[in-house]
Amino acid sequence: MPEPIAAASVTESASGRKHRAILAAAEEMFLRGGYLGTNMDELAALSRVSKQTVYKHFGSKEALFVELVTTMTDAAGDRVHNEVADPAEASEVPAYLRAYAERQLDVVMTPSLLQLRRLVIGEVGRFPDLARALYESGPKRAMSSLAAAFGRLDEQGLLSIDDADVAASQFNWLVMAAPLTDAMLLGDAALPDARARRRHVADAVRTFLAAYGPRD
Repeated sequence: MPEPIAAASVTESASGRKHRAILAAAEEMFLRGGYLGTNMDELAALSRVSKQTVYKHFGSKEALFVELVTTMTDAAGDRVHNEVADPAEASEVPAYLRAYAERQLDVVMTPSLLQLRRLVIGEVGRFPDLARALYESGPKRAMSSLAAAFGRLDEQGLLSIDDADVAASQFNWLVMAAPLTDAMLLGDAALPDARARRRHVADAVRTFLAAYGPRD
């Protein structure tokens, strides 16, 4: 007989809870001990499931790591790329760009995301899928979102852009390159405080608008 709908719902809910518990344990253990330092028996115990259940959900340690990277970066992207109305006139564009860039920096400079990025870079030679997952959910998603927004603003005459993809890449790295490089190489002690981030963003937006400001 088919499984009752109510029973199926309970089963799915329990499965979902186990899935989330395993990912939460994976985040804690991978970020603390790295890929090689994470023991799957200990991860299963921390998740309060069997080791067999871990492999049933994820298939392998590498697949679990890839999903963790994707899940964390997708969640971070959701916090950056929330639906914000486009500016209605040119005078609103600088504030629009600053708000986006400040939101992006606040999210990317989160210590857990920086640690994830360091971890992925350290493992990219053995697991290129990790870097691909981080890139597609992180920088690629950011630049695609920006390119779409810049295309709309160009059509409205609020920016002057010949190639939205190029402009999106330039804006993204004007905002991210220096703070991210410092944080990655110098550690969390190099993280800029809120005032320094705002100042950096204001300079980046000013530079970008000098090249891509609205047509006369």
